[in-house]
Amino acid sequence: MQRRLSRRRVLAIAAVAAGLPLPGAAEEALDAPLVTWTGQVLGAVGSISLRHPDRAAAERIVAHSVAELHRLEALFSLYRPDSLLVELNRRGVLAAPPPEMRQILDAALRVASLTGGVFDPTVQPLWHLYRAHFTRSGADPAGPPAPAIAEALDRVGHRHLRVGPDAILFARRGMAVTLNGIAQGYITDRVVDLLRAEGIAHTLVDLGEARAFGTHSAARPWRVALEDPAAPEHPWKTLDLVDRALASSGDDGFVFDAEGRFTHLLDPRTALSPRLHRAVSVLAPEATTADALSTAFALMPEDAIASTLRGLPMVEAHLLRHDGSAAALRGG
Repeated sequence: MQRRLSRRRVLAIAAVAAGLPLPGAAEEALDAPLVTWTGQVLGAVGSISLRHPDRAAAERIVAHSVAELHRLEALFSLYRPDSLLVELNRRGVLAAPPPEMRQILDAALRVASLTGGVFDPTVQPLWHLYRAHFTRSGADPAGPPAPAIAEALDRVGHRHLRVGPDAILFARRGMAVTLNGIAQGYITDRVVDLLRAEGIAHTLVDLGEARAFGTHSAARPWRVALEDPAAPEHPWKTLDLVDRALASSGDDGFVFDAEGRFTHLLDPRTALSPRLHRAVSVLAPEATTADALSTAFALMPEDAIASTLRGLPMVEAHLLRHDGSAAALRGG
């Protein structure tokens, strides 16, 4: 599908490059060369920037990071015909899956269980249904007919996805997996792991979802502005990040229909797009968790989000309501 480059991303990094100090920081931090990569990661804009006293070393580290994210994208993309995810969806089974595929699907299944199935990587049949319906001439604006929805829902269900060391397989015919609600976070975490292994201690990686480790070069937290999808030039909140990840979901992403009633955020239980919040941002220790939870929380009412957070002491959800008011829910 044609996706906005920002896809589900409704966050702006106030410090525009990793290692770049905020106003008032010591000028010495600006002396180190800045090496930056900017490009697309699973359809969203991403960037990796490093300040390093050795430019050649910084360029090597960034190149290594970019190679790794492209390697992972080749596994997880729905839009590359040679990806392993496309192969799994086409055949219904993937023999001898690489550890990264098992890890990301295991993480997806954990969040599916945690959210009562609101996050579900097997929701892809619903996406196919809505795309097919609304690309037809004269499509009913009310959406696909009830029998078609029921048939698609019968092919959705994370409990029918089997993940093992020898194979990944679908227990029902016609199933399909999407990793669009978790892959950017997972790739962000893997790049952070790589940077840490290279000895980088202070940076922010923004690959559609953001993760900070350490402080910025002025020994202050990274500052992240949360944009209002209805007024992107006016952030509705600013958060400080140190050794945490941030992921956001908004109701301004891809829509199937001209009226905007059906979005990329489809509830796998009802096949509807409830649009309960204007924007949702989740803070978590890792980007994989933040990414998946922000997707799920966009489909959950506040009381259900609060209930889910009770078992997650290191996680926060920041909600922008449709009336412009905000809520901050913290795990405990």
